[in-house]
Amino acid sequence: MEKRTDIKNGTLMPMIPTRDLVVFPGMSVNFDVGREMSIQSLHNARNDFSGDVFLCAQKDINVESPEKKDMFRIGTIANIRQVIKSPGGVCRCMVRGVRKARLAEMIVHDDCYEAVVKPLPNYSKDKLYNHELDAVEREVRKAFEEYARLMPKMPQEIYTAVMGAKTASELFEAVAFNVPLAFIDRQALLEAQSAGEKLVLMMTILAREIDVLSLEKEIHEQVQSQIEDNQREYYIREQIKALQNELGEGGFDGSDEGEIQKYYEKIEELKAPDEVKEKLNDEVRRLSRMAGSSQEAVVIRGYLDTVLGLPWGVYTKDTADVKKAQAVLDKDHYGLKRVKERIIENLAVRALTPDIKGQIICLVGPPGVGKTSVAKSVARALNRKFVRVSLGGVKDESDIRGHRKTYVGAMPGRIINAMKLAGSSNPVMLLDEIDKMSNDFRGDPSSAMLEVLDSEQNNAFRDHYTEIPYDLSSVLFITTANTLDTVAAPLLDRMEVIELSSYTREEKFNIAKKHLVKKQLEKHGLTSSMMKLTNDGIYQLIDGYTREAGVRTLERTIGSLCRKAAREIVENDVKKVTFSAKNIPDYLGHIKYLPDDAAKEDQIGCVNGLAWTAVGGVLMPLEVLVLDGKGKIELTGSLGDVMKESAKIAVSYCRSIAEEYGIEKDFYEKKDMHIHAPEGAVPKDGPSAGVTMITAIVSALSGRKVRADVAMTGEITLTGKVLPIGGLREKTMAAFKAGVKTVIVPEKNRGDLDEIDDVVKEGLEFVFAERISDVLDAALVKPPENAVLPDMMGNPQPRVRARSRKTV
Repeated sequence: MEKRTDIKNGTLMPMIPTRDLVVFPGMSVNFDVGREMSIQSLHNARNDFSGDVFLCAQKDINVESPEKKDMFRIGTIANIRQVIKSPGGVCRCMVRGVRKARLAEMIVHDDCYEAVVKPLPNYSKDKLYNHELDAVEREVRKAFEEYARLMPKMPQEIYTAVMGAKTASELFEAVAFNVPLAFIDRQALLEAQSAGEKLVLMMTILAREIDVLSLEKEIHEQVQSQIEDNQREYYIREQIKALQNELGEGGFDGSDEGEIQKYYEKIEELKAPDEVKEKLNDEVRRLSRMAGSSQEAVVIRGYLDTVLGLPWGVYTKDTADVKKAQAVLDKDHYGLKRVKERIIENLAVRALTPDIKGQIICLVGPPGVGKTSVAKSVARALNRKFVRVSLGGVKDESDIRGHRKTYVGAMPGRIINAMKLAGSSNPVMLLDEIDKMSNDFRGDPSSAMLEVLDSEQNNAFRDHYTEIPYDLSSVLFITTANTLDTVAAPLLDRMEVIELSSYTREEKFNIAKKHLVKKQLEKHGLTSSMMKLTNDGIYQLIDGYTREAGVRTLERTIGSLCRKAAREIVENDVKKVTFSAKNIPDYLGHIKYLPDDAAKEDQIGCVNGLAWTAVGGVLMPLEVLVLDGKGKIELTGSLGDVMKESAKIAVSYCRSIAEEYGIEKDFYEKKDMHIHAPEGAVPKDGPSAGVTMITAIVSALSGRKVRADVAMTGEITLTGKVLPIGGLREKTMAAFKAGVKTVIVPEKNRGDLDEIDDVVKEGLEFVFAERISDVLDAALVKPPENAVLPDMMGNPQPRVRARSRKTV
């Protein structure tokens, strides 16, 4: 676009129609430009017109595409000083008014606006005489002084600029540039020609603004006076009440007499201690002497409703049928033997001593093993009400004890609220995620829980809101946690901890077959005749598509199969969909988790170890390679400090038995050893790999192969003892899944066989080792008579006499 000035009626330049904005010559102002055509006009002005643009106001700010008839005739030629792009395509620009101009023609292009304008003088010659102009200036100053008195927080700089103006034009600009005026008034001031005319009009506008401000001030004073009168009346009423109480003449003052009588009747019927009834009667008497609409009366009503809503003396009758309770638990959950035994024992004790108090059970285990659902089943088995309190993320002590009712918006704590929801004084209360509580400057909620879970104190639990003792001793508290590391020691001391370990493969299979498949079929509108999941299909889901301690992911995966079956039935008009191990990958994709398979053949320096993880047991092979060197030991596989120490113990013990197994005595000076645990990205730690390391090192140094069908676990000492380990249930399941035939475990773990699944015990041969020699005898392949075995370096080693082994 080229700048053209050869227009008969004036000058052609870019134009921006403004809404609710009038710019005076000499005035700097910031405003936003949002319309695309106006933004293009802004760019045209900066690029081709030295930053000059014509600003003209719209008569109606709601018109989106204005034409000449929609515009005022007088506007301002302004110079663009700065443009900043804002988010959303809006441009923030700063302009300075240069000269007043008349709109001769408005040209609306497809992408911008242009205008033919005729410049006008900013101030024409005044028709007023000098003394008349002086009088107008004085009146404007007086009006502005009155305006400044009524206008709150008028800046001193503006007041000084107005009072110090020397000419009529300076006075006008000092007032017009700084006083917030209505849009139509600013346009009228712009269109006025001379400074005198502008000041006369300004004086009229200021007079109107002064009237409005005076009226606003008068209304404000009246409202303030009314508030003060109400407060004065309130204080007088309170004094009258105090005098009436002194004279014994207190009575109702605005409170409904029927409401007061109802409160007295409810308190009389309440099965609560006398001190509680006395406290409530005092509150009702206070309410009767208050104005019914007062804030304090509202607080007392809320307090009375809360306390009267608690289940005072309301108890449900526990079931006495232990067999029926056992049937309920067995129906709802598979496995969980220890938890069920503890609940049935509790029922048996209650049958003998119904008044037993102080039973707090803490269920600890990984996510998804059924801690929360066990609590619901306990409530069903006991025939009690069930209520759940979530403690995850609680940081404020007031969440447990409540807020004192003097605070605005006060309410009781979660314990009292739970009792109100339960509707009985002996519910099963689940305190979920008790290990997720934390503390900050508002207090320690775990400390507040000490009184709740202490059988010697909770018979008189005091909530800050109710301020009266409430008996929690009949409540059966069940808490859940994923770990006990974050639970405070005093709190842990008050609970009986029952650990729920991760589910084994067989337990997951039975849970899926008996519970999860039925639940998901019903949820997705299917029946057993429409979809079938075979046994090998369930095992495929457990082994290949889920790796977890619980069964939540397994349930979601079964739900995914249900959705795919529903689609097949609806789209392809299939009568029945059957999922098996063969076709599940066609629906769910490739197998995510590959199985831990044991070695197919006996090897030198490679041993099957067993490890425990949060999602179950795994087979952990351990490899040892012997090289010529200077006795350096290399440990790889992301091993932890404890496991590295086990490796050092294993090397030292191998030195002590070198002669017995035909190993060179100075191997620690001439040979380098590299000990590696595969899957190097997975951190590994713990002492239970000690026997595995010794077996692998002896095999590598002596040249004797390790049986491929043997897996082992156990901690070692420098004297050759095998110490007990944990997680035997999960480790043996891992060995069973991997196809191992024999498992070597410490002798002191013999009693843990009771917790192992029957299927696993039947499928494995157990070797119980007291010393490392028992492990080596069971794991190393016996060489033939008079055979000379080479070690991993090819050096011949003498034959070693075989030892007997202990089996079960």
